[in-house]
Amino acid sequence: MDIHITVEHLAFDQLKADDRELIERAKQMTFTSYAPYSDFHVGAALQLSNGQVYTGSNQENAAFGIALCAERTAFFAAGANSPEVPPVAIAIAARSGEEFTAQPVSPCGSCRQALLEAETRFKQPIRVLLYGTEGVYVVSKVADLLPLNFDGTLMK
Repeated sequence: MDIHITVEHLAFDQLKADDRELIERAKQMTFTSYAPYSDFHVGAALQLSNGQVYTGSNQENAAFGIALCAERTAFFAAGANSPEVPPVAIAIAARSGEEFTAQPVSPCGSCRQALLEAETRFKQPIRVLLYGTEGVYVVSKVADLLPLNFDGTLMK
């Protein structure tokens, strides 16, 4: 078996205005993160099909297991406040100290699984925009970030 995914690598100014705005929201959210242990600040902006945007930032804790990533913070806020509106895109940005990362940062496995649940539930893809100062990776759906994934259909 071969697994192939397509990842576009674009300059920030090559993106559509909506995508640039979503990334700017994610970048802004890095300044609301609480990361005293790692000094790695992540922000996410999740756009729903109705145009509404929910944002999140990583929140660390001395008991590392109860910390929460930016992507899931945004995703869970959207689910709690607009449970019937499907997400259509998520932008993710990260910085270490005061500098944004040069290379785009991809979501962790737990965040990929949580976002995949929404793709499965709403039966539509969620575009992923991964920001780095040297370029933006654009992935057409979360499932491409999690090949051979696990979803509820496997439990039946």
